[in-house]
Amino acid sequence: MSQAAVSKVSIQRFLEGKLEDAEDLVAVEEPLEIRIGHGKLELREQWRISVTMRTPGHDFELALGFLFTEGIIKNVNEIASIKYCTELNTLQQQFNIVRVELKEDVLFDAENLQRNFYTTSSCGVCGKASIESIKQHCDRVTHLGFEPSTSLLFKLTQQLDSVQTVFKFTGGIHACALFNAEGRLVLMREDVGRHNALDKLIGAALTDKHINLSKSILLLSGRASFELVQKAAMAGIPIIAAIGAPSSLAVSTAHEFGIRLYGFLKQEKFNLY
Repeated sequence: MSQAAVSKVSIQRFLEGKLEDAEDLVAVEEPLEIRIGHGKLELREQWRISVTMRTPGHDFELALGFLFTEGIIKNVNEIASIKYCTELNTLQQQFNIVRVELKEDVLFDAENLQRNFYTTSSCGVCGKASIESIKQHCDRVTHLGFEPSTSLLFKLTQQLDSVQTVFKFTGGIHACALFNAEGRLVLMREDVGRHNALDKLIGAALTDKHINLSKSILLLSGRASFELVQKAAMAGIPIIAAIGAPSSLAVSTAHEFGIRLYGFLKQEKFNLY
């Protein structure tokens, strides 16, 4: 069981010079708290890692992707289980808190985590406790070995448009999509938070043995921020295309990690940074 991603609301719509009662669909926004359980089974400890405002759905992927892109875990093999905190009394609380259980032999530095994070974070790096903790350590990524053709790039946005279900209903949600080297769509995730959408996407890819992130192209439905580029670098994604604009730090971060970054990818035009 999980919460819906779309909610129906009553509105008044002004159209053709008059105001009328109507119904509309909006993207759901709910908090998700991520907790970690670690240590020996008989001495298990729990830590609250982060709270993010997200669209319900693919919550376990979101937790996994967040822990990976923030460098808290190195790979999925360090995780014993991911589950909702169903011992809570209310259904709303149950499906808004996820607990990730690390395997017994996984080292977890809680003090270092406390230094680097605030316990609540609704927009990614806004939850960091210091400037020094913002940048993660990433290796330079390995390129696909080719430059995508212009025709391939333009087909990416067409494919994303065809599968953005929640966006079609609400118009108020971000999407991230992965494509293989031939430009075929292999995975897509949506969320009210662009960083959440990417964490969901990376979390899903990490658990799919058929997806090779180092040979993938990432498409962002909006702008390319520093944090999204850094998350892609952590995942080893070599090419990012954004429908919107990149920030200055996104451009310099892409250069630093060897990522090929495209912006303003729309019909018959784009910028290569």
